[in-house]
Amino acid sequence: MDKLSTFLKEFRNPVDEIGTKERAAFLSGRSIKNESKIDFIKLAVSMIDLTTLEGKDTKGKVFSICQKAKYPLPDDDSIGSVAAVCVYPNMISDVAKFLDGTGIHIASVATAFPSGQYPLKLKIEDTIKAIESGADEIDMVISRGKFLEGDYNYVYNEIKTIKQVCEETSKKLSDKKNQKIEVHLKVILETGELETYDNVRMASFIGMMAGADFIKTSTGKVQPAATLPVTLIMLEAIRDFYNETGIMTGMKPAGGIRTTKDAISYLVMLNETLGINWMNNKMFRIGASSLLNDLLMQFKKQKSGYYQSSDYFTID
Repeated sequence: MDKLSTFLKEFRNPVDEIGTKERAAFLSGRSIKNESKIDFIKLAVSMIDLTTLEGKDTKGKVFSICQKAKYPLPDDDSIGSVAAVCVYPNMISDVAKFLDGTGIHIASVATAFPSGQYPLKLKIEDTIKAIESGADEIDMVISRGKFLEGDYNYVYNEIKTIKQVCEETSKKLSDKKNQKIEVHLKVILETGELETYDNVRMASFIGMMAGADFIKTSTGKVQPAATLPVTLIMLEAIRDFYNETGIMTGMKPAGGIRTTKDAISYLVMLNETLGINWMNNKMFRIGASSLLNDLLMQFKKQKSGYYQSSDYFTID
């Protein structure tokens, strides 16, 4: 029996669906003190992968997104920048120019996003091009069809191959530019297509065993996208994988997280499941576009005592 089969067999305990939903609901109902809310909002802002993945994306829109990523509240520097800007590959070079010197990561979807229905050769080429264009984070999609057919080794080997491509391409660029370049891999499970909680747990382990730096819920193109119960399953898989291997894996829920209340619920769940070592943007990201404005509105409300009109915030 190969290493993957052995590991999956050891951790193939069925998910308690009712218990998972009840715990997720309990954690989402937890409240935090008002004096802590500002800190949670600042933390959530710092964890955002500010995302635009539309066919109508333009250089102008990407410039606007990058400006907002750098200065979420131009009149208040107590709110720092977001973690990353996430775009399609053909927008990477523009983002690299707009974010040069900021330290904000450049994330790009690759490997035939969102379907994953391309041959591996094209997925490799897609990944290499994205990195050479300036991306230092690759958000890849798994082959859900192969997974649902039970071909777990195919999914594992594909992720492992893309991880190796990230490492080899970043090393070549590091040597060429005489500076250290690291590329992190986020593996998108597209949980809305995996059908069962048991499948979500298994896919999480496959991604981590293959070398994922992050596991991610969704592309945002399929409903349901991120949900609290699915995120809890993935966080618990990260915990179990860490306890078994000592390897810390990041987590990224994406799609459908739109309000400050939503974001705080995810952060409470993160803290309760994985603890303080994951409560930072090196280990936890939120894939979002509209969430940032709500966080900023809530931040202003906490500081001033009243809500500002949404007209005072840019439309993404």
